[in-house]
Amino acid sequence: MNAIQLEDCQNIGNMNFVDWEALRNSTILITGSTGVIGTNLVNAIAYNNNVKKLDIKLILLVRNIEKANKQFGWTKADIIQFELGSELKINQTIDYIVHLASPTSSKFFTEKPVDTMLLNIEGYRALLDWTVKYPIKKFIGLSSMEVYGFPEKGRRVKETDLGKFDPMNARNSYPIAKLSCEALCNSYFVQYCVPVVTLRATQTFGPGVNYEDGRVFAQFMRCAIEKKDIVLKSEGLTERSYLYTADAVSAILVSLLKAEPGQSYTIANPETYCSIKQMAQLVADEIADGQIKIVFDVTEDVEKLGYAKTLYMDLDIEKISNFGWRPCYSLKTMFRRMILSNSTLN
Repeated sequence: MNAIQLEDCQNIGNMNFVDWEALRNSTILITGSTGVIGTNLVNAIAYNNNVKKLDIKLILLVRNIEKANKQFGWTKADIIQFELGSELKINQTIDYIVHLASPTSSKFFTEKPVDTMLLNIEGYRALLDWTVKYPIKKFIGLSSMEVYGFPEKGRRVKETDLGKFDPMNARNSYPIAKLSCEALCNSYFVQYCVPVVTLRATQTFGPGVNYEDGRVFAQFMRCAIEKKDIVLKSEGLTERSYLYTADAVSAILVSLLKAEPGQSYTIANPETYCSIKQMAQLVADEIADGQIKIVFDVTEDVEKLGYAKTLYMDLDIEKISNFGWRPCYSLKTMFRRMILSNSTLN
């Protein structure tokens, strides 16, 4: 954990809408802990557990034990090797499960749609089956803004505004899988009373993003650091809100304690809403201090590259805001802190 991540952990510890005391003496199981959101969640819980002396026990289910030990050796967490979809063989009391593990690459969705669907659905099924035998206080599953499809421009998207998807398009394996997982979660809630909550997250970035990550925000980060022009393969018309990693962590913590089972909640920062072109311009002008420019290299069919079609994802967060949660970091701050974090690592 570097200095930027440490500061984020301290800030999360001081957020008045996160009731850390309510997590005292609890056991929390987390999947996907070595991912971007997972890394920051584990760091925040482990750090504040030590500082506040809360006696929280962390159980991390990971695919790569070596990577997890390197990242979280300081946390005293129980790190267990686990493949998505396999039977969970833990015979002990667990209070909370946070399921974050999932493929996240658009290229992966396009090239491996079967894996995309089964890793998501079977991953949920295995964990939910375990909770039927061993009751818990709350199950948080991370879904995606992509379940909203392609909303009309100028429309603020609420949780009831679900999209329509062509199942013959391999790229849609991801949003269809996420919708299927949400339906599965609700089915376990209705039939077995499993206290499941799903969080529909927008694109989230900050400390923990791998330098070679293929998503657009990481590409822009590399251009700013390396002082290379930003090359857009489309006209950059897609508009969406974004979310800083620490804000995603605080949303998860608030949801663990306050969210209503059987419900879905959108997590995003509406103040970051912009087009990809506008975000590129912000990075070029304010993050790279005008030392780089935007270059357009428009491809006829961007979907063949794994990109979704142009969309307008202006997300409404009123539902989760009713619990006191609020995002705290601007888009400019998100980029600066992500870059500082990578500079520290490199």
